[in-house]
Amino acid sequence: QVQLVESGGGLVQPGGSLRLSCAASGSFFSINAMGWYRQVTGKERALVARITSGGSTNYADSVKGRFTISRDNAKNTVYLQMNSLKPEDTAVYYCNAELYVNKGGMKLRRDYWGQGTQVTVSS
Repeated sequence: QVQLVESGGGLVQPGGSLRLSCAASGSFFSINAMGWYRQVTGKERALVARITSGGSTNYADSVKGRFTISRDNAKNTVYLQMNSLKPEDTAVYYCNAELYVNKGGMKLRRDYWGQGTQVTVSS
């Protein structure tokens, strides 16, 4: 079983900062990449930021220069530092992990998701 546990969401004023964390635990061989997605009611879930096992990152254009993704490989944890938050950043943020797992004796890559954490930017 694989579990992703998120923390760090909440209410913040415009211009403020929040840091999200997501820890992966359970049975898997390795992590290919981890990332953060966000979803607003009525819209599709969209990539915010992603980081590979080698440290390569990519960001949504709307968060470049404001958000920073990082990871602690020893702790199987990914972080999202969000600065200069705007009301349009309000969403449920989901952690994603691309893991290599044992499926029927085969090493396969599978996506796993956290439960989501609410981020609200409002005065």
